[in-house]
Amino acid sequence: MMDPLTWPPLLRRNPSALLLAAQLLGVLLYPLMEEHAGGQILLTAFGLMVLGLALWVVRRSPVASWGAVVLAGLVVLMSVANVVHPLRTLTAAIALAESAFYFYAALSLCVYMLQDQHASRDELFAAAATFTVLAWAFAHLFAACQAIAPHSFGAQIDPEQPRTWIELLFLSFSTLSGVGLGDIIPLKPMARSLVMLGEFTGVMYVALVVSRLVGLLTIKRLGR
Repeated sequence: MMDPLTWPPLLRRNPSALLLAAQLLGVLLYPLMEEHAGGQILLTAFGLMVLGLALWVVRRSPVASWGAVVLAGLVVLMSVANVVHPLRTLTAAIALAESAFYFYAALSLCVYMLQDQHASRDELFAAAATFTVLAWAFAHLFAACQAIAPHSFGAQIDPEQPRTWIELLFLSFSTLSGVGLGDIIPLKPMARSLVMLGEFTGVMYVALVVSRLVGLLTIKRLGR
């Protein structure tokens, strides 16, 4: 069994693992947060924590990180303002800024994974973390679409109500993984376009990035 005293250095060498763990934990906690009386504040706080972890991981990438810092700063400032004085336009702006940040983070992680001919342990964690980062990016994009154009997404349960964050995240994961839309469906043209982009992104990510990492691991094993 690994000595707990070695965990901090291990996490410093594999920050992508911590980001992946935090996002998977969020998948389990988001439904509980939404049911809580102060759910929106909890969702915002947890989202900012994940944002900080993603920023920490992105700063290890060879891609210039100043853009990520600016986007993260905008998200924090607007999120605080929206808690104090909620506005639909501000909600849409926050979702767009968060989506841009996570797309930037996904691009940075892809550059990090593809920068050399060696697949390290952290790069393998980064491959999984990039998928979850893309899921967050499209979920925020769906949230922005819903804020700008209400009733963009429908469902069998409470079809007239706006879709919750966990529902939009579920749609994002379903779209990127190619397993289908499930019970959450895009209704308006822009929503359908965003879902199609998500489907294309999921297929291309597996085809280009994941397949390359698998190829590097195969070459490494054959070379032993």
